[in-house]
Amino acid sequence: MKQAGKQTPAASAGPRPTSSENHLLISAFGTPGQSPFLALSKRIAECGCNVAEARVSTLGNELHVLALAQGAWDAIAKLENALGRLDRDGALHLTHFRTSAREPQASLLPYVVEVIAADKPGVLFQLAEFFARQSITIEQLQSTRYRAMQTGADMFSAQITIGIPNTMHIAALRDDFLEFCDGLNLDAIMDPMKF
Repeated sequence: MKQAGKQTPAASAGPRPTSSENHLLISAFGTPGQSPFLALSKRIAECGCNVAEARVSTLGNELHVLALAQGAWDAIAKLENALGRLDRDGALHLTHFRTSAREPQASLLPYVVEVIAADKPGVLFQLAEFFARQSITIEQLQSTRYRAMQTGADMFSAQITIGIPNTMHIAALRDDFLEFCDGLNLDAIMDPMKF
């Protein structure tokens, strides 16, 4: 007889994930000549997994690959072992860990922010702090520092994808953001993301 208020182990366990709901997040650095994306995508395919998402970028003299592999539990385990061997070879600097798929965020509106300004320390932090104070999530960010062709001045450029809560008044937020940017002498725009 079951005691009131207690669940049996079968009743307390959540639904089992389907065979393809296992995810491994992989971060790899290597030189462009080593083609880290080719090495990673090959291992992922050989282990019977799929690349659910991937990002490739050059940072300094390194090529960075961020990949989300998806597959059956045993295929993900096989991939973890293959990545361990690849890491021990020393050609790539690797980290990886298990994660889950992202839940849809229907309450967030995707907007793109673009900022260009004379480079000065702390600009990116100040932008991140502005959005954090508004409870706005930064979904993606790409920033760079470069030298202006005409003048040689050091410049800063950023493209940021943000998720704005659908309860927020967009016009008021845009006004606050542009006023904030004016105070820092940043040239900026905030537009809805176009798909």
